[in-house]
Amino acid sequence: MNKADWLAQVEEEILEPDLKICDPHHHLWDDPQNPYMFERLLADISAGHNVTSTVFMECASMYRAHGDEALKPVGETEFVNGVAAMSASGKYGSAQVCASIVGFADLSLGAAVGDVLDAHMAASSRFVGIRHASGWHASDAIRNSHTQPPPHLLGDATFREGLKELGRRGLSFDSWLYHEQIPELTNLADAFPDQLIVLDHFGGPLGIGPYAGKREAVFDAWQHAITELAQRDNVVVKIGGLAMPVNGFDFHKAARPPSSQELCEHTKPYYLHTIEAFGPSRCMFESNFPVDKQSCSYVVLWNSFKRIAAGFSASEKAALFHDNAARVYRV
Repeated sequence: MNKADWLAQVEEEILEPDLKICDPHHHLWDDPQNPYMFERLLADISAGHNVTSTVFMECASMYRAHGDEALKPVGETEFVNGVAAMSASGKYGSAQVCASIVGFADLSLGAAVGDVLDAHMAASSRFVGIRHASGWHASDAIRNSHTQPPPHLLGDATFREGLKELGRRGLSFDSWLYHEQIPELTNLADAFPDQLIVLDHFGGPLGIGPYAGKREAVFDAWQHAITELAQRDNVVVKIGGLAMPVNGFDFHKAARPPSSQELCEHTKPYYLHTIEAFGPSRCMFESNFPVDKQSCSYVVLWNSFKRIAAGFSASEKAALFHDNAARVYRV
């Protein structure tokens, strides 16, 4: 059974169809094995939920083939800006697709990364920040981030010199790492209290390799780290990404994908703890598509978020589903 047929086994009506959504985390790539370009994204966000805008997140897509190595990631911003221009034409619906762009620049360049940031900003007025993923683990069962980071990258002095260049330009920093590395991000937030930092995917609570079958212990460690990080006012968090295989729920291995109720039952404790720790004004639901599409459809995923948020007020829902993301990423 192909992936589309597998996902189609679970169909649901849209919950709260009028609730506005700014999806603050999705990718675009032309991978022959798993292409996800504008047309496929458009099909997902047009499936029934009220997605009014989206934010593109770097994924090493469409880098320049030639020229200065440090400047090659600017090609991704150029590519995505073109997609955003297509969306802005109004020909493809009212949603502002890729309204903001988070690209990549190697902060390990130190102060020299400023030239790369300037090139991104020149390539698109929609460019608002960078993500430099630092996910690293010693286990061969856990894949390191696509940036191939060394261990303890966030504490590196040259990396931190590079981070200063973000602050000088008013750009945000997205962080993708694994749960045992969250204290490293807390330390970074203390060192740069004026830098806006966005934690992706709950800080990556792991459930594979050496963590398989240890969900309770992982949750306890993760919970403590999140509580500590939340004390730093310059950090906000994207709540989503738990349907990735690395989290160990194995949704993608089942005979049929989970329903929104099943997703809610498995993942709700992570959402409620994070929202309690950070407050509804510093959290934002995210799709992480097409990565999480390995486990569920866009409709089912956002239905699960709406089930999780059922007990929140209308103003809190507005913040969690739209307003926080629009504010953080300047949509």
